[in-house]
Amino acid sequence: MLRQERVVIDAITPQLECGRFFIKRVIGEKVVVEADVLPDGHDVMQAEVMYKHEAQKQWRTQRMHPLENDRYQADFRVDKQGFYTYKIRGWVDYALNWQHGIEAKVKDGQHVKSELLDGVQYLEYLLGEAGTSDQAYVEELIQYFQEPDLYVPAVEGAVSDRLHQLFLDFPQRRLANTSKELQVYVDRKQAAFSTWYEFFPRSASAEPGKHGTFKDCERLLPRIAEMGFDTLYFPPVHPIGEKNRKGKNNTTEAKEGDSGVPWAIGSRFGGHRELHPELGTEEDFRTLISKANDSGLEIAMDLAFQAAPDHPYISEHPEWFRKRPDGTMQYAENPPKKYQDIVNFYFESEAYEALWQELLEVTLKWVGFGVRIFRVDNPHTKPYYFWNWLIGEVKKKHPDVLFLAEAFSRPRIMQQLAKQGFSQSYTYFTWRVHKQEIIDYMIELTQTDMREYYRPNFWPNTPDINPYHLQGANESMHIIRYGLAATLCGNLGIYGPVFEYMVTEPYPGKEEYLNSEKYEIKHWDWNVKNKLIHLITKLNQIRKDHPALQQTNNIHFCRIENEQLLAFYKWDEERKDELLIVVSLDAHHVQQGYVQLPLEVMGVGEGTPLEFHDLLTQTTYKWGLEWNFIELQPNLPFHIFHIRR
Repeated sequence: MLRQERVVIDAITPQLECGRFFIKRVIGEKVVVEADVLPDGHDVMQAEVMYKHEAQKQWRTQRMHPLENDRYQADFRVDKQGFYTYKIRGWVDYALNWQHGIEAKVKDGQHVKSELLDGVQYLEYLLGEAGTSDQAYVEELIQYFQEPDLYVPAVEGAVSDRLHQLFLDFPQRRLANTSKELQVYVDRKQAAFSTWYEFFPRSASAEPGKHGTFKDCERLLPRIAEMGFDTLYFPPVHPIGEKNRKGKNNTTEAKEGDSGVPWAIGSRFGGHRELHPELGTEEDFRTLISKANDSGLEIAMDLAFQAAPDHPYISEHPEWFRKRPDGTMQYAENPPKKYQDIVNFYFESEAYEALWQELLEVTLKWVGFGVRIFRVDNPHTKPYYFWNWLIGEVKKKHPDVLFLAEAFSRPRIMQQLAKQGFSQSYTYFTWRVHKQEIIDYMIELTQTDMREYYRPNFWPNTPDINPYHLQGANESMHIIRYGLAATLCGNLGIYGPVFEYMVTEPYPGKEEYLNSEKYEIKHWDWNVKNKLIHLITKLNQIRKDHPALQQTNNIHFCRIENEQLLAFYKWDEERKDELLIVVSLDAHHVQQGYVQLPLEVMGVGEGTPLEFHDLLTQTTYKWGLEWNFIELQPNLPFHIFHIRR
């Protein structure tokens, strides 16, 4: 194909795999676009970013400015949910090139009568584009350019700033080259900033030995809201299978009264479309969702697309499941783990379209109840393209709906799920304990292309994971882990009240809880108050008050010559909110060191007086030097300094 354009557009960022996947933002964020834009020769060139929301017909433009080495940059802000399309357009600007040439010749003392006549063509183009007041000015210049007796005012007009601005405002874009189109998907703010609390509704009863209900959960809403959480996540609330039901501590034979595992969904009481009868009715659930919203909380449901052996689907749609040669049903396995109480859907079934449609309708049923957040169980055991389709179908009519991928798997698998459309993702933070591994992991999340599509959610614990560093851990270690999650990441969550009550006894030799709540109903004293709860509440309020903590990517790690001290600088997009966080990783001893302030990153010179106000202790320090002394005690193992210039 013959191409006459004189500008090449290359190395556009951000983009994922040459535009195969969309990047992600939330409402109000910027998309900073860069590209190499190369003209042949030495002519003046212009470039712009073109962008529009999917509901708009007209493109908006933002002119790009040069960085260095033919690299150009511009940004645009997204203000609506849904897809935006953006691309780059570049052209040799013949009008500006003409003006640049005249300026050089006039400066050299050359006579430019011929050049003035040549410039009339560019002025005539302006006549059709400029406003009324500017049109009179342009007509006057055309007269000057064509009259030999008006040479002096003609030259003055030709090199004037006013004409230069008109050329910038109304470019001709002759032989412009346009890049391929790229996409960004925009979610609501909570995709980037959320604070999750998980508990089992069946353990919510105030009466020991009694199954909790949705009404019991209503009683707990004020406690969770007062702690500063905004997302209340429930494990599955559907009927639990009775066939092959698991007993306490994952025993394969349940005793009478054992409650089973909530993720083994389906029984004679129904399946994914029904609620566990002991939790309450659909009306009870609707009421709980409404009252949670009134308390500033959103209910997040669990999407666990798997079935108990007695799920109604087994008899109604046997084609959705795989049987072994002997006719028995294949239960779920993740060797060496066995899940005798769970049967996986057979996504390779010839009836897959009906299966996909049913799972979409299940999701939409609960969306219809007002659920706008789903935590998806083990999404990596279902086809990637299924999730791409389901999430896309839901978001067509319900763009508010968010999906958290619970996939503790290999990195590429977790990344692929995020690319396919998941709004948030679990992470390896649960196991990142030492200073350098925390830094390395944060750099991977925030300084590679993962920052464009992978929204991490940091969980210190989950019902499935009682990490070794929390087993038998003291209060200080729990404070450290929550403090790290709260300040490193925009999204975080805890499984409670296990975490804040510091219940840590492990199943011997495993990162699991002894007498795990997954297999039995617990009775908790929900009125407990302790220092950890106080600090969690304080940290959650600080997160709400400071935009620097409502995002993940704007982070810079600071030098501090102590392997037990971690220091980092965070800021919001406009740098109106700046924080310095210093955390001790030692839960037992006092730690000291000198932290190097990131003055260059902050754009200030040494000696500039800065105030550092500790948001926890309300103590203010005035530092003018680059290196400053820090000491942290195990009873309060971090500083969160608000920087005041």
